[in-house]
Amino acid sequence: MKFTGSDNYVATDDLQVAVNAAIALERPLLIKGEPGTGKTVLAHEVSKALGRPLIEWHIKSTTKAQQGLYEYDAVSRLRDSQLGDPKVADVSNYIKRGKLWEAFVADDQPILLIDEIDKADIEFPNDLLQELDRMEFFVYETGETIKAKKRPLVIITSNNEKELPDAFLRRCFFHFIKFPDTETMESIVDVHFPEIKKRLVSNALTTFYELRDVPGLKKKPSTSELIDWLKLLMSEDIDPETLRSSDTRTSIPPLHGALLKNEQDIHLFERLAFMARRER
Repeated sequence: MKFTGSDNYVATDDLQVAVNAAIALERPLLIKGEPGTGKTVLAHEVSKALGRPLIEWHIKSTTKAQQGLYEYDAVSRLRDSQLGDPKVADVSNYIKRGKLWEAFVADDQPILLIDEIDKADIEFPNDLLQELDRMEFFVYETGETIKAKKRPLVIITSNNEKELPDAFLRRCFFHFIKFPDTETMESIVDVHFPEIKKRLVSNALTTFYELRDVPGLKKKPSTSELIDWLKLLMSEDIDPETLRSSDTRTSIPPLHGALLKNEQDIHLFERLAFMARRER
C-alpha cells in the first residue's frame, strides 16, 4: 500500500515519493521544514491512510535516548524491598517501556513518530543509531533482547535548530518540505474551509505572501498561522475588499496577531507604515 495523501492533508508529489521511498527502503524518514508546514501532522495522516497504529514520541530538551527504550526504577524497587513487597523478586515490575519498545512489540506494523529530534542533546541521535538500524536492543536488567516483530515506519521531524550527525543522516531518507506555493496553499485552505469565499482566500493569500516577503522579518508566518488567520477573518466577517485595500507596506493587516508572533516584527511593520506615510 502506498501513501497518496489524504482528504485532510495535501501531500505534494515529492512528499508522497519520500514517504513511499522510506517504506520501500525500510529506513527512517527524516522530515525538515519551517515550523508550521505540517511535519508532525504528516505522521498522523500516513497512519490513517495506511491503516497503521501511530506511536508518538515528542522530544524535549531533557529527553534522553534511553527513555525511548526503557527506564528502570531502581528507587521504587529499593523502597519496596524495605517494605517486604514480594513483587521485588521480578525486576520486570520496575521497568517502564519506552516508545521504541512499544513500537517493536506492536502486533500491527506501526508508525513511530520521533517529533522534533533537534530539541534534544546533540548526542541523542547517535545514541539511537544501532537501535533504529538493527531494530532491536538489549535489556540489561532482565537479560532479554527486544526485537521488532514488524519493522515500524519511523518518521522523524526536525526544525533545524541543531545539525544532526552525519552517521545518523546516512541511515535516513531525507525530505525537506518546501513552503507551499500559492496553488498548493489554496488546496490546503480548501481542505480546512471548503465553504470559504474565493475572493477572501485570494486577497488573504496576496497579503500573506507579501507579508512573508518583507525584509528583516524575524519569524515568517507559517501555514498553520495562515489557517488561524483565515478562521478569524471568517468569524469576524471581514470584507475581502478590506484586505485588498490593505497594503503591507503602509499598514498592518487586520487581526495580525494570528500572523505576527513577536514585538520586533510588529514594530518593523509599524516603522515601515510610518515611513511610507511620510513619503507620501
